[in-house]
Amino acid sequence: MKGISKIAKVVTKVVEIFHWVAVALMIAATVCSLVASSWVGYFVGFDAKECCGANLSIYGFEINAAVTDGKVDMTAFLLFGIGAILILAPMAMIFRNLNLIINKSEGSTPFQADNVRLFREIGIFSIAIPVIGLIMSIITRLVLGAEAAEVSNNFGGLVIGIVVLCITEFFIHGIELEKDVDGLL
Repeated sequence: MKGISKIAKVVTKVVEIFHWVAVALMIAATVCSLVASSWVGYFVGFDAKECCGANLSIYGFEINAAVTDGKVDMTAFLLFGIGAILILAPMAMIFRNLNLIINKSEGSTPFQADNVRLFREIGIFSIAIPVIGLIMSIITRLVLGAEAAEVSNNFGGLVIGIVVLCITEFFIHGIELEKDVDGLL
C-alpha cells in the first residue's frame, strides 16, 4: 500500500503542477489575444480549416470558433481563454487537495476533520467546473451569437461532485465513530 501511496503523491503533485502551468500559459495566451492577436491567431489556427473552424476544448467546455484567413476569431478565443482559466484553476485545486489528503492520511487515519474539508472542496470544485462551462457557454452565445460559435458543455463533473459530497458524509460519520471508540478505551 505504501508504494501506491507514493505513486499517488507523485502523480497528484505532477498533475497539479501541470494544471497551474496550463493556467499561466492560458493567461498569457488570453492576454496575447488582446494585445497581439496576430501571434495567437496563427498559432491556434494552424490546423483549423475555414470550412470547419477551430475546435477549442477544455474539460467539456468547447467552442468551435470561426476561422478567417487562417486566423481564429479572437473574440471566441478570448472567451475560451477566460473559461479555460476559470476551469483549469479548480482542476489544479482538486489535485492539490488529493495530494494533501494522501499526505495527511499517511501513517494515521483518513478520518480527520481536515480531510473532510478537503473532500468537500473537491466536491465543490467538481460541481463548479461544469457550471463555469455552462455560464461561459451562455456568455459566448450572447457575445458571438448562436450562429457564430458552436458551444457545448459536459456535466459529468456535476455527478462526480455530488458523489464526492456524499462520501464526505461517510467521513464525518467515521470521525464520530472513531471518537466513540477512543472514548471507550
